[in-house]
Amino acid sequence: MTRHCYRCGWEWTLSGQPGRSDSCHQCNADLKVCLNCVSYDLKAAHQCRDRRADPVAEKGAGNFCEYFELIRRVYSPAQEGDSREAAAREQLKKLFGD
Repeated sequence: MTRHCYRCGWEWTLSGQPGRSDSCHQCNADLKVCLNCVSYDLKAAHQCRDRRADPVAEKGAGNFCEYFELIRRVYSPAQEGDSREAAAREQLKKLFGD
């Protein structure tokens, strides 16, 4: 279990939490984002289990949440077509003939 970038898997080895302006050294993605937080949960209201946190519209963009904690997990690269969003986009392409 490591603390890493949600997008590319680059490991965060520094002690403490990343700040608002910290970004991944490999893919330049923001690190203090909902997608990297222990409270991020697709099934929770506003996709956050922490009820004190203000809602964040862009889950992959850096934010000012004071309850952010970088999650420890095993990195598994996202496979295209694995998410509901990718499936929905594919259905739209079929619908419009693209």
